[in-house]
Amino acid sequence: MFFKKELKEYNYSKEELAKFNYAKITTDKGVIWIKLFNDATPNTVSNFATLANDGFYNGLNFHRVISGFMAQGGCPDGTGMGGPDWAIKCEIDAPKQVHNKGSLSMAHAGRNTGGSQFFICFVPCPHLDRNHTVFGGIEEGDTESFKNLDSIKQGDKIVSIEILETK
Repeated sequence: MFFKKELKEYNYSKEELAKFNYAKITTDKGVIWIKLFNDATPNTVSNFATLANDGFYNGLNFHRVISGFMAQGGCPDGTGMGGPDWAIKCEIDAPKQVHNKGSLSMAHAGRNTGGSQFFICFVPCPHLDRNHTVFGGIEEGDTESFKNLDSIKQGDKIVSIEILETK
C-alpha cells in the first residue's frame, strides 16, 4: 500500500554528496537551474539525484500545474499517484525550509511518504513551510530559469534532469 512503503536512507560520502550541487532541469520550455541544498537536506537531495542520474525523470511531464502556486512533476504514470517502491523521510526541521518563488520541494501524500514527485513554487508559499521538504531553489538573479519556470503549463515535458557539480 502507498502509505506503508519502506523509508529509504542514502549513505553517500560527504565527497559524493558535495557533487550534487545543481539540477539542470531541461523542459520543452527551456532549462531551469536549481541549486540543491545538499548540506541541509542530504537524504532528499540524494534521493532526487539518484533518480535523476538513473534517468527516472527523463520524458515525464508536469502533471499538475496550478497558476499562481506551483508546477509538480516526477510521477512515472502522469497521474500524481505514482512513484518508486520506497518513500523517504521528510527533512522539514532542516535549515532553508522556506517556500519562495523558485523553491524545489518534495511532494508527498502525508509525512514521510515522498518518493519521486517534486514541485517548484511560482510564488512564496509560507503555508507549506515545514510541511514539505525544500531541497533546492532557483538562485536569485537567474532570470532565465525564472522565465522558463513561469512558462510551464500542465502537460509540459521534462526532457531530462542532470545532476552537476558546477553550473
